[in-house]
Amino acid sequence: MADNKLESLFSRLGRFPDVEAANLQAWDATDTLLLDTARDMLAAGLLRPGRLAVVGDRYGALTLGALALGGPNPDGDGPGLVNGPVRVHQDLITGERALRNNAGKLDVDGGFEQLPLGAGLLSGATVVLLQLPKSLAELEEIADAVARHAAPDVVLLAGGRVKHMSLGMNAVLERHFSEVQPQRARQKSRVLLARVPRAATGAPTFPITEVNAGLGLTVCARGAVFAGTGLDIGTRFLLDFLPQMPPARHAIDLGCGTGILAAMYARSNPGSLVTATDQSAAAVDSARATAQANGLAGQVTVLQDDAMASLPAASADLILLNPPFHVGAAVHAGAGIKLIEAAGRVLAPGGELWTVFNSHLHYRPVLERLVGPTREVGRNPKFTVTASTRKSAEV
Repeated sequence: MADNKLESLFSRLGRFPDVEAANLQAWDATDTLLLDTARDMLAAGLLRPGRLAVVGDRYGALTLGALALGGPNPDGDGPGLVNGPVRVHQDLITGERALRNNAGKLDVDGGFEQLPLGAGLLSGATVVLLQLPKSLAELEEIADAVARHAAPDVVLLAGGRVKHMSLGMNAVLERHFSEVQPQRARQKSRVLLARVPRAATGAPTFPITEVNAGLGLTVCARGAVFAGTGLDIGTRFLLDFLPQMPPARHAIDLGCGTGILAAMYARSNPGSLVTATDQSAAAVDSARATAQANGLAGQVTVLQDDAMASLPAASADLILLNPPFHVGAAVHAGAGIKLIEAAGRVLAPGGELWTVFNSHLHYRPVLERLVGPTREVGRNPKFTVTASTRKSAEV
């Protein structure tokens, strides 16, 4: 009965405002396995009913699934999975909005709280459901937070697709929990069970701070940020052309990550105001820390947003963009196209979009169509850098 309830619920979920496509869906087998594992352990008396926290819920499947299985156990007597509001942390603002949109579709009014990663999310939690992140650094930060703040008898159920899991994940969890037990795989997904948290010593490790000697820049990074404190090769190539970029009253680092582009542009153009924006809460926090660490907090404003949706049209003179070519684990150009379209809206006439992208993606026709005339500024064996000039609005 519970399985049918989840199947019916998941079939109604969407990804909006994230990219929607035929090969992308709002849930996966890991969501089902995590909920089934929690329900079965609860029925067997292996979990203490209490506070439930959810981390990494991509579009709301875990949170709304837990609420659907909440209250009295749907398979018989005994407690349900939910005792009080579900506390949930999603790094991406698109995930937060998708959860709220899907709750509206299902006529779910309340029952969950969206919170940052930390004590407010995890204090007193007896069960934590986690969609395993891609990076070990992000898992390290999450595991530390759970061990530091959750109840002493907390059970962490961390699930993922087997093809994306590694023994390194077990090692990370073992640094923070005395017991880590891989569970049997099902439908190409597996759950790692972690319990008996180790006592946390010292301050949290994240954000990590490191000086990039080549740039002369202090870089700060939370665990979830792509490339950590390092400089990814696309951004490195785009920075080669920093001296050619025009001065701007208002420049934007779109998809800012740790804020390296924003900081480097601001330092080279002290008369410019710079907005560093990203859909990731971890990226925004990292970029803000990077700006502060380099004495640029008064020049760089940091904003969590979905493709600059909150910024006015024609409000920027320059946008710098290193677009993603993955949506989750799937290779998909839709995320990059969404950002390019947003740049066309936010750029003032005559403003420029400087983009670095993997040459095989052939973004140039999209740039021409959505922004305006585009010239190639540079190319190496892997990347292309272009500058697109915003055409005037048609009369």
